[in-house]
Amino acid sequence: MTNPSDIASIERATLDAVCPAEVHEIPGWLLPFDPLPVGRARSAVPLAHTALALPELLQIEAHYRQRNRPTVFRLPESLISPAIGEALQSMGYVGTQAVLVQVAELAGLLRLAPPDAATLSATPSAAWASVYTAEGFDPVDGANRVQLLSRSRHGVYACVSEGGQALAAGTGSISQGWLSIHGMRTAPGAQGRGLASRILAGLAAHAAAQGVHRVFLQVEDDNVVAQGLYRKAGFATAWRYHYWRKDAQLGQAPKVC
Repeated sequence: MTNPSDIASIERATLDAVCPAEVHEIPGWLLPFDPLPVGRARSAVPLAHTALALPELLQIEAHYRQRNRPTVFRLPESLISPAIGEALQSMGYVGTQAVLVQVAELAGLLRLAPPDAATLSATPSAAWASVYTAEGFDPVDGANRVQLLSRSRHGVYACVSEGGQALAAGTGSISQGWLSIHGMRTAPGAQGRGLASRILAGLAAHAAAQGVHRVFLQVEDDNVVAQGLYRKAGFATAWRYHYWRKDAQLGQAPKVC
């Protein structure tokens, strides 16, 4: 479902959405730098799924070291040959946090719910932001995600409220020919009621109105509940990746966004 140009456009669109403080590009790689502890905003990612070489990994380490930032690699499983795996481990890296990159056509999302069932805004609203710090979620992590996603230059912010209380939220970003979906959240007491479907359908309708027909998202490999919803919407896994971090970073590993 993806080709080499799709891979590069998905990775560029991901950083357009989470909008790190800095993004440097070297041949074949994007190197984002951000002080917030959110994985995609601070992990080096390849633009093509071709064989890795140790010199390029060392070069990337040098870029992050020059900025006094820890090096984190976001690497598709298909690139981790036995030799590269051994090299990374010898450098002190451990692969953690398996994540699926999934793609779909918008038509599947539009069938989930009436597209006007969610409230959309071109700017972050207080109701949208309140979902991320609702009771049951890590308030610090939620505040970090609000800050990061609020920076997006291409963002649209979706929220579902009932009785004056915001219960579900998500963020879409339209760039590089894709709708990308980030930060899907449903308040713990409101899960299982189809609110996330309403968020997806609303974001899809917005993208379709702008002539965009493809969508991607990233979901943790162990989040089977979310994957069930995404499967109903027509998503299929394009590739699986891990974050590779030094042992010393594992205790403070940032979550994905």
